[in-house]
Amino acid sequence: MTAAAVIESPWVRAMPLVFVGIWSTGFVVARYGMPHAPPLGFLAWRFALSVLAFGVWIAFTRPSWPNGRAQWGWLALVGVLMHAGYLGGVWSAIKSGLGAGTMALVAGLQPVLTALWVAWAGSEHRVSARQWAGLALGLAGLVLVVWHKLGVGEVNAGNLAVALLALASITVGTLVQKARVQPCDVRTANTVQLLAALVVTAPLALALEHEPIVLHPELMGAMAWSVLGLTLGGSSLLYLLIQRGAATRVSSLMYLVPPCTALLAWALFDELLTPGVLIGLVLTAIGVGLVVREPGRR
Repeated sequence: MTAAAVIESPWVRAMPLVFVGIWSTGFVVARYGMPHAPPLGFLAWRFALSVLAFGVWIAFTRPSWPNGRAQWGWLALVGVLMHAGYLGGVWSAIKSGLGAGTMALVAGLQPVLTALWVAWAGSEHRVSARQWAGLALGLAGLVLVVWHKLGVGEVNAGNLAVALLALASITVGTLVQKARVQPCDVRTANTVQLLAALVVTAPLALALEHEPIVLHPELMGAMAWSVLGLTLGGSSLLYLLIQRGAATRVSSLMYLVPPCTALLAWALFDELLTPGVLIGLVLTAIGVGLVVREPGRR
């Protein structure tokens, strides 16, 4: 099979939409699991079980490992940023009272920060006027989606700080992976990343958290989906998307996560789906389309 055939295959074209669908379940998982476990403790177990699952997968398929210490180091740094930093910040912020809508709005700034960095550093293709328009439109749609939730949960210096930490972590992690990590097998790369995240998260959970983990069915279901769906599925797809595409285009997909989360919350928890949310869904989809559309394509 030629490279062109791989690029044009239906699976590759569907990868962004599959990723958004999986990634959008993150807040739903948090809602189910968080009443029964502290955030860092939950994530430490999630990382450990994910490493075990990847280990079994690797044992049967025997893929190649990253070459050289430098690549292991960059992968470990990306793992700390995108797993420990981002997920730890999101879960800790929501646990400490920040509304999910507010957290989604903060995390939704990632495409803008990524585009600003790319434009300033000139590390990739320049961000075009059409892409800037798409980023602005996507941000406007995102605000409409989460605006009615901004009063849910109190904002204070502590939870806002960890929310901004999450935003900085996933933004820098995406840029570092695109710039420094060479193409390698997603199974072994994810294993290195998760091990690094576990090494950072587990000691913090032991030192900072004293809430017990209650083995409630909701917690076990949330953990199972976190490992099998979000980590093995979502994180692997994110790695592949960053490896294949420009950072601005990949980051713009994050705009679609809060709208999809709003739809899931409406379907699962009967949360209100207002006309403003529906308009925001449309604006966000159009904005992302403007960002990811290939140059010259109609």
